[in-house]
Amino acid sequence: MAQINTTVGNIGGNADRIVAAARQVHDETQADLVLFPELAVLGYPPRDLLLKPHLITLCEQAVHDIARRTADLPGTIVVGAVRRRDTDDPGTGLCNSAAVMRAGRLLHWYDKRLLPTYDVFDEDRYFDPGCEPLVVECPVASDESGCTTARVGVTICEDLWNEPALFAHRLYNDDVVADLMAGKPDVIVNLSASPFAVGKPAFRQQLFGQVARRTGCPVVMCNLVGGNDDLIFDGYSMALAGRNGLLMAAAPGFCEHVLTVDLAARQEPVAGSTDDLSDLFGALRLGVRDYVSKCGFSDVIVALSGGIDSAVVAAIAVAALGGDHVWGVGMPSRFSSEGSVDDARDLADRLGTRFDLVEIEPAHRAMLDMLQPLFESTGRQPGVAEENIQARLRGNIVMSLSNKVGALLLTTGNKSELAVGYCTLYGDMAGGLAVISDVPKTTVYALAEWMNRNHADIGFSCSPIPESTITKPPSAELKPDQTDQDTLPTYDVLDEIIRRYVEQHQSVQVILEQTGFNEDTVRRACGLIDRNEYKRRQMPTGLKVTGRAFGSGWRMPIAARFG
Repeated sequence: MAQINTTVGNIGGNADRIVAAARQVHDETQADLVLFPELAVLGYPPRDLLLKPHLITLCEQAVHDIARRTADLPGTIVVGAVRRRDTDDPGTGLCNSAAVMRAGRLLHWYDKRLLPTYDVFDEDRYFDPGCEPLVVECPVASDESGCTTARVGVTICEDLWNEPALFAHRLYNDDVVADLMAGKPDVIVNLSASPFAVGKPAFRQQLFGQVARRTGCPVVMCNLVGGNDDLIFDGYSMALAGRNGLLMAAAPGFCEHVLTVDLAARQEPVAGSTDDLSDLFGALRLGVRDYVSKCGFSDVIVALSGGIDSAVVAAIAVAALGGDHVWGVGMPSRFSSEGSVDDARDLADRLGTRFDLVEIEPAHRAMLDMLQPLFESTGRQPGVAEENIQARLRGNIVMSLSNKVGALLLTTGNKSELAVGYCTLYGDMAGGLAVISDVPKTTVYALAEWMNRNHADIGFSCSPIPESTITKPPSAELKPDQTDQDTLPTYDVLDEIIRRYVEQHQSVQVILEQTGFNEDTVRRACGLIDRNEYKRRQMPTGLKVTGRAFGSGWRMPIAARFG
């Protein structure tokens, strides 16, 4: 299982990576069968790049080129790729496919049969579904029984995500596994590009273990690793034993890796991923690293307020890129406490980053003076408009620095704030990547404490987050003695409402019945979630780490009256 990190659209570079990994496998293990992830040649998800005919031609040429360049290798290679259908039947004309090659020849194509169309997936926008199973005879080194071939059943990602025992509501009528078993495979392989969400690696292991138990066949899954826009792919490729479904071999998460398993040998069960906070940190670190590098940046800027969100984002950025590539900027106003400035400076010292202060008070006074006649003409008392001037000045400053030095500005807002609109358009929402936009506030605190406990394991010489940043009440510091809870419920209550309303689609009434929360609190929070869609539509790309994020899989209307 060659768990590689591909870049969407980099067809030549991806092909080179595939060939290099195939040769590494041959040199180290001489494996009979080498698997690569789903759509490895093109990268996943390609989205509307698939509408470019020339790109499809380049992909097909790359598949033949990979076969030619690995002709001297003895094993069978299975690579995820896109191909044109050889038919004039109605449809898109494209398939999400697996190319089976050996000794320089392209032997078979298998077309993915179940095309997901939910959350971040919209594969039936681009692909036509396959209709036939594929079981391939693969030569293998003779084992003690004298066997010289193995029957390999080929599947692609969603093909195996339809198990009756695990999904109460199945999305597909086709039973790909049952059809495949008619061909009597010895092993089922699966090429995957399965995005990360907290808890998903464990569920994936449960799912493929169920397929192994149901069929009695070993199941071997090769998953993509790397960040592509908002999606993060965790890897965690695995092999599960037939009959009992136990995990026989597992690749590490969030890094490229070649995992080899001998299916003919007795395997002792191994442990899979169990630490959600460790996985969350690994995902965010990889997401930042790949978004920055794949978009052509080397450095990032983070506005450091002394608060928990900017501290966690800065620590993740340093873990991903190194302290020399992170520039922290503090922008205090007259409402900023000395403690906040001290905490920001302490954080930068702990992380080994550059830190500069830009006082916004002169600009804030000037803006208020400029706008005072117009504000007074409205007859309205001072309030949010005056407060948000500060946030927008800060956004202007860090975006100016970003323009000046060509560094990517990281946005620091969390999921709780984005859900209810506790953020300022063109202010603290400014930036190029929203690192923790899918991380609830309570989880931000938990992640900060996890990083401090495990600092040595993740590359820090000391606890990266100052203790006072964790213990002080959260505040936007836009007016005297302000705290978040002046206008929001406590975060443990708010995050539970968001989890139920956003991720589980529960109604207000169901939330009230199941939680016992205050009715006004629940109705107000859900109303804020509905009314602030216009802000979320203008947020930077955010890294997806839960089952339901405000990103490419979230498609709520703005001009709507529901709720």
